[in-house]
Amino acid sequence: MSLGQHLLELRKRLFLAAAGIFVGGVIGWFLSDFVWDQLREPIYAIINAQHRNAQINYPNITSAFDLKLKISLYVGLVVSSPMWLYQIFAFLTPGLTRKEKQYTFGFFFTAIPLFLAGCAAGWYVLPHVVELMTSFAPKEDAAFIVATDYLDFVLKLVVAVGVAFVLPVFIVLLNFAGVISAVSIIKSWRVAILVIILFTAIATPAADVVSMFLLAIPMVVLYFAAYGIAWLHDRRVARRTLAFEQSLAL
Repeated sequence: MSLGQHLLELRKRLFLAAAGIFVGGVIGWFLSDFVWDQLREPIYAIINAQHRNAQINYPNITSAFDLKLKISLYVGLVVSSPMWLYQIFAFLTPGLTRKEKQYTFGFFFTAIPLFLAGCAAGWYVLPHVVELMTSFAPKEDAAFIVATDYLDFVLKLVVAVGVAFVLPVFIVLLNFAGVISAVSIIKSWRVAILVIILFTAIATPAADVVSMFLLAIPMVVLYFAAYGIAWLHDRRVARRTLAFEQSLAL
């Protein structure tokens, strides 16, 4: 394909992706009230657990409308993700080699489930984080929480944990690309576990050790699973290299 044909193909893919996101946003508009009710549950838990006055506020006239639009957009991105992800891959895969396609699709079909699992873990620890952060205010004071700030806080926490669950996939990808070896991965296991523990301690700052370990254990398992895959890959590469050298010697 010529450069002009590539640009036309890109325009077509972008249009289809945008159409998918728009349709997903319309669906998200009707689901936004339900999603917002679920996101507000930790606030209601504060009222019951701390016996304090906690309210979500909309500081100006357009805040509620802006919040609904933002939730609709986020829901639309999630709902339409199969559509726009397919358009990205459909545009990129014709220019990839067979081996690059295997790496790309392997990364895609591994990273997405892990990211969703991480988001679910972040959602699990969210009430504990909200409870701790609001507990620093005196009980006789009310907790007035700005709606858009609260939504941004929830998204950052959930997405951060989701990305943390995907990091082992990047480790495997770097190993397959020859950047790091399995030996270097296992040598850093103490540092990796320390970083994981610190991350989970920050993500679950409430006095709930069970939640911290429930979040840390799968991340540690994923780290060692990444090492196992890297070790098998390095072993296979070493065998191929040895066989090639033996064939040259003959």
